[in-house]
Amino acid sequence: MFRLSNLIKAVTGGKKERLLDGSIIIWNFTNRCNLACHHCYSYADPNSEDYLSTDTILNTVVELKKAGVKFVIFSGGEPLIRRDIFDIADFMREQGIMTYLSTNGLYIGEKNVKRIIDTFNYIGISIDGIEEVHDRFRGLDGAYRKSLDAIELIQKNGGNAGIRFTITNETKESFHSIFELAEEIGVDKIYISHLVYSGRGLDNLKIDISREERREFVEFIIDKAFEYIDSGKDIDVVTGNMEMDAILFLEKFGRRYPDLKDEMASRLERWGGNSAGRRLGNIDWMGRVKPDPFFPFVIGDITERPFSEIWCDEKNEMLRRLREHPRRIEGKCADCGVIDICNGGSRSRAYAISGDLWAEDPSCYLSDNERRGL
Repeated sequence: MFRLSNLIKAVTGGKKERLLDGSIIIWNFTNRCNLACHHCYSYADPNSEDYLSTDTILNTVVELKKAGVKFVIFSGGEPLIRRDIFDIADFMREQGIMTYLSTNGLYIGEKNVKRIIDTFNYIGISIDGIEEVHDRFRGLDGAYRKSLDAIELIQKNGGNAGIRFTITNETKESFHSIFELAEEIGVDKIYISHLVYSGRGLDNLKIDISREERREFVEFIIDKAFEYIDSGKDIDVVTGNMEMDAILFLEKFGRRYPDLKDEMASRLERWGGNSAGRRLGNIDWMGRVKPDPFFPFVIGDITERPFSEIWCDEKNEMLRRLREHPRRIEGKCADCGVIDICNGGSRSRAYAISGDLWAEDPSCYLSDNERRGL
């Protein structure tokens, strides 16, 4: 996750650097969902059953704290389907773990909105295009309006809500409109996610955009982050699953603030790019632990072994290699001069295309000069 706006504000404002002292876990609490999104990585199914018991989850929360986990993003399927979701979140907060909610918004209403706001520090709601595009992509007529109603309800009740948007061939026509929507309704954050080839995302590899299109969109995203800060619009811009964005961002930042470029470069190096298996992990709906939600390999199972033992296992060769910085990546990454910033990008995407976990990320859009740091 690359937080453009926060970095701009911190460096230009001379604020002390804040690095995450711990890990973030994305937990897919259920595989049940009321939608059938084309890019879904979990093959969510409305007819499936919850696999993990409440007791198993609560016992694992204690293990998360022991392993140094500081944030948990509640995901699914649709996490609000679980009846015990608030009990789980409350227990996490008691353990000092911050909770974020990733939802389609369709189960947010007058009866539970205050509970949701009081429980989760932030609520991200998926919007994947203007009304027709979103409903087609999400597989349900009326989904767009219901999601917007949820955002409005959260805002009306004093909560923090943001838009989550995934760029694909099916949604790209709405890309610019998403920013217009964010400005119109005044969300707290806009999160732009790049497609990772996993789950339905792998089945629909053809829905990904080209490198040229990706670069054009990223240029726009970065310019928007600067624009919002310059104009005083309080909308945070964040991108996900494409750590190369940070290198393009550094170029643009350096042109605007040449005296601060070295400081920004140092912060980006310490941020460290792709953090799968290092500061980011995933627990899926069956309790399997992976370095990120899209990862092709499992490193353990919380129903068989405590999470802290899985996550802190120094003998796990895959974790050791993922936690190297910069990672030893092949292909054009092998002689890249800026790999200490992006850390080689997505291992999941590399494996999906080449069958090699340590191959270059096939979605990298940087030029040869940019990779040389020129």
